[in-house]
Amino acid sequence: MRGGAGVKQPAIPALAVALVLALPAFAQQPKSDLRPTQAPAAGNAAKPSTPSGAFNAKPADLPGFTEANDPFAAYQRGFYATAFQLALKRVEANKTDSAAMTLLGQLYREGAGAPRDPKEAARWFRIAADLGDANAAFAYGVALLKGDGAPLDRAAAQKEFLRAAEKGHAEALYNLGVMAIEDSPGAPDFKKATDYFLRGAAAGSADSAYSLGVLYHNGRGVDHNDVEASNWFKQAAEAENVPGMVEYAIMLFNGEGVVKDEAAAARWFLKAAQRNNPVAQNRAARLLAAGRGVQTNLVEAMKWHLLARNAGIQDEWLDGRLTELTASQRATVEEAVKKFSGG
Repeated sequence: MRGGAGVKQPAIPALAVALVLALPAFAQQPKSDLRPTQAPAAGNAAKPSTPSGAFNAKPADLPGFTEANDPFAAYQRGFYATAFQLALKRVEANKTDSAAMTLLGQLYREGAGAPRDPKEAARWFRIAADLGDANAAFAYGVALLKGDGAPLDRAAAQKEFLRAAEKGHAEALYNLGVMAIEDSPGAPDFKKATDYFLRGAAAGSADSAYSLGVLYHNGRGVDHNDVEASNWFKQAAEAENVPGMVEYAIMLFNGEGVVKDEAAAARWFLKAAQRNNPVAQNRAARLLAAGRGVQTNLVEAMKWHLLARNAGIQDEWLDGRLTELTASQRATVEEAVKKFSGG
């Protein structure tokens, strides 16, 4: 059972969410490493437009680079103006360098190294996508999905995600899974979504792994199987997916699909709480207050309780425990809350 909340031995309630609402939002960021696996072939493609002003400066010296003219290394290190200049030079030298074009689109979209220009970003993404770049197809699909620099067109976005998915793009596969649930005529197509999520998880999408956990736990598109659900939530959690951390912790605490382990559950709740997840903060507070899976620490418990309460999660039992604090302890808690919140 996933519900209930006793006073002395509080259980960890389930996340009360519908299936579709349990899935994360669409993936909207391409892989941070835009480096191509192979050098693009020479040829002819659209001519780039050169920006004016400060962006015509020569690239800065970047000590420690293994490659003298590497825009991707510059981008990874935060030298965005240099990355822009080097990517532009690569495109001018090779009109089919789709990876450099994708990087230009990324820089225009972020307003990093060049003025933010969603239309110019989408233009570069489209050109690179037509040259076969999976990251560009994904990014152009996102632009179409959001109407950011491109016409708002969900069907066209899906086609771009399909182009990227054909090359194994993890986030595109995840988005197609969400679309199979949200956009299918009539009832959601959970079986198709499961297929996309399986492929996405295999390609490294933590959102896909989490979504598979949701589907297996709810028995949608697949037979209900808490062992499979817990395995997928664990995979998502280990890939730093915060909702996955919370769901895996719940399953560990309740012994659903996995051997009951309150100490491991507490560790995952605390990790997700540090990532500012209100549900995890509430559960961590309960465990710390009750000494379940972790040493009792009422001051730390009340810090997490107040943070969760500030985010809208009410808990009468923890409110009662809050009254047990001394004035000095209450001041310590309030200072900790302020520090965590950046105040």
